[in-house]
Amino acid sequence: MQHPAVPELAHTVDRPWATRPIHWVATAAALAAVVAASGFLQPDPATAAQTGPGAHARSAPAPAPDPAAVDLPLVCPTRPVVAKKASGDLDGDGSPETVVSAHCEAGSGSPPHALYVITRPRAGEPRVVATLVDTKDQLTVSDLTVRGGAVTASLLGYSSLDVPRCCPDRHDEAKWQWKNGAFTRSTPAAAGSV
Repeated sequence: MQHPAVPELAHTVDRPWATRPIHWVATAAALAAVVAASGFLQPDPATAAQTGPGAHARSAPAPAPDPAAVDLPLVCPTRPVVAKKASGDLDGDGSPETVVSAHCEAGSGSPPHALYVITRPRAGEPRVVATLVDTKDQLTVSDLTVRGGAVTASLLGYSSLDVPRCCPDRHDEAKWQWKNGAFTRSTPAAAGSV
């Protein structure tokens, strides 16, 4: 039994366009250049957004509102002084609010403070959305924190009009949390009045 003739393999035929070692070197160099370039041309990292009930898109949180960008509702001869500020997400929407303790400039004594909550709407400028302490309450905010969706403050006040305005004789702790569309005030656990 005879085998049919096998044609010569194409790579063994001597043709002017046949590959030579220099062609393989050029191909390897081109392939290395493509691999190296692909390392520099990586796509931006993906941020997956979950869909469905209760899913929130993951993105960088917006910065907390700057109190300097808001006209605080205090009537002062000069711009109100921001004594303290703290930021955090108070209503669970993923965007931080800023809580500020502010007062009018005073030459002496302890001017009464107001405590405001500032938010930044998705479209628009920051604005005051709540007053937690009003200046008519005649209180001074000595400490302010935002933690776990709650605002806590140490409040200094006066037991009577006979107490000099320089020297508050009352100390209270207060806590505010966003519940049912409003800030609800309570006394933190283990806090008392002096």
